[in-house]
Amino acid sequence: MILVCQNCSTRLQIDDEKSPAGNFSVRCPKCNSTVNSTSTSQLSEQSALGVGGSPSTERQRYERPTAPAFQLAEEAKDSSNSMDETVRALLGLLSKGAQQGLGDNGGRESWTKRKVLVCTAEAHRESIARKLTEDGYQVYVAEDTRQAVETMRANQLQVVLLDPLFDTAEQGAAFVVREINIMRPPHRRRLFFVLLSPSLRTMDAHAAFLNNANAVVNINDVDDLSRVLDVALREFNELYREFYGALNLAAL
Repeated sequence: MILVCQNCSTRLQIDDEKSPAGNFSVRCPKCNSTVNSTSTSQLSEQSALGVGGSPSTERQRYERPTAPAFQLAEEAKDSSNSMDETVRALLGLLSKGAQQGLGDNGGRESWTKRKVLVCTAEAHRESIARKLTEDGYQVYVAEDTRQAVETMRANQLQVVLLDPLFDTAEQGAAFVVREINIMRPPHRRRLFFVLLSPSLRTMDAHAAFLNNANAVVNINDVDDLSRVLDVALREFNELYREFYGALNLAAL
């Protein structure tokens, strides 16, 4: 069991076999505050992390087994814009071809849209998907746990956005986290996991570490989500620049 001190965010490892039954309290060795046994990580406290089954094998509540790609209303009405996008992409290829997409993106092809899976409560789903689509991301919106898990397995995603309140009826957040945690290291390094939170501070690196995420974004900052993601991904790509170069991999 892992307890988190609410005062200084120290992570305490407790032996499950030696811990008493029911709720208990311990003293934080760093700040001497009292830590209750309910002070677990936001995501690990959900019991689905210990469940053996997968939602992908259960009954499906929606016709599509994977999350559909999000489209803006104007794009759905007029597909002629796709030709303009193709022309712009070709022009980008011609102008960037000599540099192979290198530069501020750290080796990522600038004309390639990042694939983002949005796993959030319904209240924020539409606004987040629309904002990211408008800012050039390829967005997939999961309506339930099954769609989220199957999309992660079927698509080569670069980013997963997770709200702890996603599909609470099926403990969706816990299953998404488990799917990320069981990834092999080479695959996990190619996925940028972002935790949306109503209480944690945006870009709080320590909070991200405690929740096994690459970045944290406060739900009140979703209007700046694209800008925050650009900064966080740039730092992530810079960290792995030498690794990408050694394996001849493009940046995320």
